[in-house]
Amino acid sequence: MSGPWTRAINRTAQVLRDNTARIVRMEGVNPNVAPRILFSFRTQQDIQQYALGSDSDLGGNSTAHLDHHPDGYARFWGDMRLDVKAGLEGKLRSGYAGFRNKSRPTLFGQVYDDLSLHKYLALRVKAAGEPHTRNSYFVNVQTDGPIQTDLWQHRLYFQTDGEWEDIMIPLSDFVMTNQGDLVQNQVRMMREKVRTIGISILGGKSRTQGKYELGIESIRAINEELERESTTEHLSEPPEKPLVQ
Repeated sequence: MSGPWTRAINRTAQVLRDNTARIVRMEGVNPNVAPRILFSFRTQQDIQQYALGSDSDLGGNSTAHLDHHPDGYARFWGDMRLDVKAGLEGKLRSGYAGFRNKSRPTLFGQVYDDLSLHKYLALRVKAAGEPHTRNSYFVNVQTDGPIQTDLWQHRLYFQTDGEWEDIMIPLSDFVMTNQGDLVQNQVRMMREKVRTIGISILGGKSRTQGKYELGIESIRAINEELERESTTEHLSEPPEKPLVQ
């Protein structure tokens, strides 16, 4: 059985292997800007590396599930609800559910992703569920900043109806939020130390509720110039900045 200590040891070994490989490739002189798979959802073991939550943790009635599909992707699905449990009316902001990768401790500290040399996040996703819920998905990025409740967000814009697609989001288009509200004084995202990446569905302010479902296969860091020839027919145009919910 794999416990937290075993996983930390394995991550430590992986960090050592990665650092050794970088030295051999002399990446300190010539940084690697090639496309990178940050997170995969192809196996059941992959799915176990993510934390899941919803407003039900505090008294809401929304549900959230993250399951592995036999075809090699994850299903994020549930019921988005705006009502709350008895006695909490007017006291709780309801209408949200989401997931993110868990923290990744090693013997040397936390593992972070350095996205400073990449321009885009690319998500391989498929929108399903009730159609009116599909405009309420957001991508969330948490960095190792001083305020842990700060999140950089961008809305997911789908180009197809129930088909797999690759959505590119410019990292420069993410906006900083705190507890769901837009932060007035925006600062630069600390791309050098990305702690978590996740997806949420936010139905609260848009008053959206119903059955939702999202298929997700991978999250990558890419540069448009490196992927244009091989993925232009799949990648959507970079979306405009969202209205943060």
